[in-house]
Amino acid sequence: MDAIVTYVDGQDPLWKEDYVTAVGHEILNKRFRDWGTLKYHFRGLARYMPFIDRIHLVVARESQVPSWINPETVHVVLHRDIMPAEHLPTFNSSMIEMFLHRIPGLSEKFLYFNDDMYTVGPCSEDDFFPDGRPSMGFSRNFMRGGDFRFLVSHSDALARKAAGKRASCMYVRPQHTASPMLKSVCDEVFAAVNDEIMSSLTPLRTRANYNQYLFLDYMYYKGIAQSRRLSNKHFSLAAASIGKICSFLRNPTAKMVCINDVQMSEDKFLACREALLKAFDEILPEKSKYEK
Repeated sequence: MDAIVTYVDGQDPLWKEDYVTAVGHEILNKRFRDWGTLKYHFRGLARYMPFIDRIHLVVARESQVPSWINPETVHVVLHRDIMPAEHLPTFNSSMIEMFLHRIPGLSEKFLYFNDDMYTVGPCSEDDFFPDGRPSMGFSRNFMRGGDFRFLVSHSDALARKAAGKRASCMYVRPQHTASPMLKSVCDEVFAAVNDEIMSSLTPLRTRANYNQYLFLDYMYYKGIAQSRRLSNKHFSLAAASIGKICSFLRNPTAKMVCINDVQMSEDKFLACREALLKAFDEILPEKSKYEK
């Protein structure tokens, strides 16, 4: 089983130049801000997910690759390796997710992680693929307010179409955690709704996009995936204090955690970043095989 990690370093001057040229304005800090925690993501995978065969790090350009990455143990994938040239550069994670299954050499079973997701407890392959079937929590929803909820329901509607299901006022929302996927199924979905996906591609996220839930929802509707919640804790810095998050890291009550960034002052960001790095270094102090 492989793992895919998507990553952006918003401080990379070459990447920032690409952004301003393509989009016409400066970046939104919270979406592309680098907290310096990626190496702990890799250390957590090395320590708690020994069944991972290979990690694929997906980045926009060579300058985005952290200097500490070991190229012998991490497969660096550039956007141009998997996405059509006419749609690059892109700064849209939803668009990038449409093409992850095209990574050369990707295993049939894989886990997809955003770079704000961390493994903090022992996991097994059966956590994600019990009896060989992808497994995660799926909740049923009606409300579509807000851009992200609209994106989720929009992806669900296309998944229903690809699966041969009727349209519905309800939609399913997968758990926000590591996503267990099957490469062959992603290929199948993309082929079924290729025109809709290709016409939705934009350099920044819009309501016209679909996201990775397209593939997860399709597996759910086809009976390929089962609904069983993964051991995961979700924090938003808009609602949880950095002290609470660090306390969880030191005494985790779940196997994985997602820590969402929010807009904040530079002083607060630096203070939170320092506390978070200190907590991660306490629980994952040793270099992993993914580091030089």
